[in-house]
Amino acid sequence: MSTTEADIKASGEIAVVPLSSRKRGSSSASSSVEKDAFKGHQTLEPSDGTGHGIDPSKHKATFETSGNESFYAPIETYEGKHRYDPTFEWEPKEERKLVRKLDLRICSWVCLMFFALQLDRGNVVQALSDNMLNDLKMNTDDYNTGQTIFYICFLAAEMPSQLISKKLGPDRWIPVQMVSWSLVASMQAFLSGRSSFFVCRALLGILEGGFIPDNILYLSYFYTSLELPIRLSFFWVSYEMTTIFSAFFAFGILRLRGHNGLAGWRWLFALEGLLTACIGFISFLYLPPSPTQTKSWFRGKEGWFDEREEKIMVNRIIRDDPSKGDMHNRQALSPKALWYSLADYDMWPIYLLGLSWLIPNNPITQYLTLQLKAAGFGTFETNLLTIPAYALFIVQLLFWTWVSEKTDQRFLTGLVSQIWALPILIALETIPKSTGPWVKWALSTLLVGAPYVHAILVAITSRNAGSVRTRTVASALYNMFVQASSVIGSNIYRNNDKPLYRTGNKVLIGICVYNMALFIGAKFFYVAKNRSRQQKWDAMTAYEKQRYLETTTDKGNKRLDFRFAH
Repeated sequence: MSTTEADIKASGEIAVVPLSSRKRGSSSASSSVEKDAFKGHQTLEPSDGTGHGIDPSKHKATFETSGNESFYAPIETYEGKHRYDPTFEWEPKEERKLVRKLDLRICSWVCLMFFALQLDRGNVVQALSDNMLNDLKMNTDDYNTGQTIFYICFLAAEMPSQLISKKLGPDRWIPVQMVSWSLVASMQAFLSGRSSFFVCRALLGILEGGFIPDNILYLSYFYTSLELPIRLSFFWVSYEMTTIFSAFFAFGILRLRGHNGLAGWRWLFALEGLLTACIGFISFLYLPPSPTQTKSWFRGKEGWFDEREEKIMVNRIIRDDPSKGDMHNRQALSPKALWYSLADYDMWPIYLLGLSWLIPNNPITQYLTLQLKAAGFGTFETNLLTIPAYALFIVQLLFWTWVSEKTDQRFLTGLVSQIWALPILIALETIPKSTGPWVKWALSTLLVGAPYVHAILVAITSRNAGSVRTRTVASALYNMFVQASSVIGSNIYRNNDKPLYRTGNKVLIGICVYNMALFIGAKFFYVAKNRSRQQKWDAMTAYEKQRYLETTTDKGNKRLDFRFAH
């Protein structure tokens, strides 16, 4: 049976429009132009020609649209529908210029907001170097408990936050989150002991939860599936840049210890929370809802883009991934659609990776300042010595994200992170107690700076979702599993196992080996899925393909014409 527009709106699935119902001409010439237009923008690699300017052989499309492009039109309520035109063409240089404009206007601000998140989420590490635990009469086990509370609350808030964001729009919800958590972050200046520390960590987790998938959803409105991974790598570069800048901030702010009778770490929480609040307030005014909704008194009466630029943005996004036109940007998910997304078994290999791939270097990252102090370095030396690790992290993040896109290999690139970590963990497990502080610093730096493939996995989660509905839920679920891995990781190094953490390192070695098998298994799983679907699709005649698209009840990544990235 045919899918009605009401069904589409209710389920949030791809608009499958029969050829006979389209208003455009059905001549063979028109069909040929439409086919070329869709095929022409399956990648961002420019050719030497004009018009479409894209070489589709260099990028695998999300859907097998060739010859059936008229079945992939956006729904009528899609916010960019008035700019959608499958016959529209543009020059490659126009697109490159527009992407640079998006990077400046959108990506850079999203990175600044992520900078603010990490500033308030991670400054507790700098606070540790200023004897915060002693001041509050706490030990490392209490700190572990506080971090566990934070991560549990963070992951518990992921899904509700993402659902609110989909209903209100990320441009509205993200600033609300930022201002809310900045108030709590500032109030940490008045911590009095273990109980108040636990309460603040819980509130920060609740208010910050969902921020990352909310931003990923927001970026997907502006960028194609090929562009998104490198932009997400910028996203996490800002994460580590925060760590570097916060080390310098801490170097200066912690010297305020004793001013007005306050410890340096109290000044750190107060001042950095205030900075986040300022960024949050400006974000209320700055963030546009979508590429076609940039006009406002703050952004300008004419907006950021002219009509031609808006048409380029809308059509390149839809041609890259037609599923992005299956919901509008302020459309909530129904309970049925939510359950369907949660039960999507094809996404679970990625979720399982999210649960474990970060664990091997998680404990050393959380304990880096304490490890360096235990090795004999002073408070200010400790904060400065963390910078090389984070600089290495940034280089690895950008390099391996670039490699994954150049080779079109996501999971095999991700495998490198575990190959890097394993020998370092073995070294940490076997070094004698008498090992000098600089050797310990070097090993810690190499482990913290291990290849970070989070941007690759986040992007493949978004890409393999197959619909806005699943993308909304999948981004939150993946991040929930990542936060769960942080809960596990924060409890591997125990107080009775220090200072060398022999038992903890043995556990990390085992998890590292398990992750290697998981990355390889995920690769084979998606390759097998695609091969099976391609064989079935190729065996169908052109008429059978059109009948399938007109009558199928398959949704999102369950459709026979959908191909998984791997």
